[in-house]
Amino acid sequence: MSKEPKKAPKEKIILGIDPGTNIMGYGLIHTTGKAYEIIQYGVIQLKKYETHELKLKKIFERVSGIIEEFVPDSVALEAPFYGANVQSMLKLGRAQGVAMAAALSREIPITEYSPKKVKQSVTGNGNASKEQVAAMLQTLFNLKELPKQLDATDALAVALCHHFHEGRVQSRGRSKGWKSFIEENPERVKK
Repeated sequence: MSKEPKKAPKEKIILGIDPGTNIMGYGLIHTTGKAYEIIQYGVIQLKKYETHELKLKKIFERVSGIIEEFVPDSVALEAPFYGANVQSMLKLGRAQGVAMAAALSREIPITEYSPKKVKQSVTGNGNASKEQVAAMLQTLFNLKELPKQLDATDALAVALCHHFHEGRVQSRGRSKGWKSFIEENPERVKK
């Protein structure tokens, strides 16, 4: 009886997006099996555009351009959080919708993650600050320095969250503690 040859780990490109109407973060990672590395990350500056409609147009154009250049296998977006300002949330939802439309126009699957889920996945703490998320990414990706705009690292965190959760059944509920987290995420423990 002959053994079947081992299959090479599947390679993927994941585009993570941290939606915003003034600054939108994006991060691209390349994954091979459980391994991951950064392709590129940055921000799309939107403050200079006067109207919300023009900002939305630029989001669509820039996200479409990134998709065209890097051809990601999937797009992961951070879901808008519920804030006190309804107008801000509405604008943020529109920005997210336009980014989604750019991916959908090229038939790329989209997954949405709550800010808490992203932080939990990357740092182990769903209430981590942007700075804590960035510091953990600096360690995980061995970055020499962090960008000035942490929206870029937030987008990388969304992409990495997607990598960690892809193919797993998402569960809602309370964390069972560090022991459970380590058992469920052995690849995230440095030895």
